[in-house]
Amino acid sequence: MYQVYVTDFLTEIGIEKEILKDIAVVENLQCSHEVQFPERMFTQADALIVWHYISISHKAIERMEKCKTVVRCGVGYDNVDIRTAGQKGIMVCNVPDYGTEEVADHAIALMMTVARRIAYLSSLLAERDDCWNYQLGIPVMRLRNKTLGIIGLGRIGTAVALRGKVFGMNVMTYDPYIPDGKDKSVGVRRVDELEELLTDSDVVSLHCPLTEETHHMIGCQEFDGMKPASILINTARGPVVDTVALKEALEKESIGGAGLDVLENEPPFEKDILFKAWRNGRKGNLKHLFLTPHSAFYSEEAFEEMRRKSALEVKRILEGKPPRNLVNQEYLV
Repeated sequence: MYQVYVTDFLTEIGIEKEILKDIAVVENLQCSHEVQFPERMFTQADALIVWHYISISHKAIERMEKCKTVVRCGVGYDNVDIRTAGQKGIMVCNVPDYGTEEVADHAIALMMTVARRIAYLSSLLAERDDCWNYQLGIPVMRLRNKTLGIIGLGRIGTAVALRGKVFGMNVMTYDPYIPDGKDKSVGVRRVDELEELLTDSDVVSLHCPLTEETHHMIGCQEFDGMKPASILINTARGPVVDTVALKEALEKESIGGAGLDVLENEPPFEKDILFKAWRNGRKGNLKHLFLTPHSAFYSEEAFEEMRRKSALEVKRILEGKPPRNLVNQEYLV
């Protein structure tokens, strides 16, 4: 029997045990940092299932004696050193399609919340008795015929594009990695420069992975190039946006608002400057900043789907079959 470890996040592993019961013993470590990994994991693990609360660093991977795969239970895999894993012959895989609908719906919901001032007006009504007045929400953006700019036209970006078109929005995309014709098949306008998308868009929605290239790709210069009434939506990864620059852009009202499901520091309570400013006093358009706690991925159906697909990927690899979602092919030895 193979040995599989679930490193973090889950409190029970019934789904994983059921799928892998014929070929592997599955153990739940419930670690919050890699320094808590038991020694037996490094010597016994044939596979790891990793969530987003922990990192698998160069040091940890170097110690793995017989691990065949690390499966990231989710879309992003920036918390796994895929280069070192590849050099050790360890296949790193993700689950890129489990929550496409959920994240796309969440991005649109954040857009609507900011554009229609829904949460802002609701909070005013909860706090004060003199707020039964639509004018307190002005300005309100009509979405029809506005431009929705999507950065990253992958699975989720495509789903958001299709939803934006239903609202009557003009959709454009910036993604230097999609093949020619992908934009035509979806019916959106493609641009070759990020600056052009930011300049032309009324709503900018981020759907790109976190890499060295995308880290802080939206910063002071980019905010200065956006429309004063524009809205930023981020359901991708927190560090894609320089949140200090976003705080300044909102305070000086160089953009109209933002909806974020992710932050640079998660949980944000101790470290995140934007989160502290949002909680302690909303200056400028900070009153039109809306946050959710990295929940865009979730529905009961999506959560179960993600767990099943992660375990099935482990099963395929341990049985000697090719993986479906390998992300470190370029580094594999």
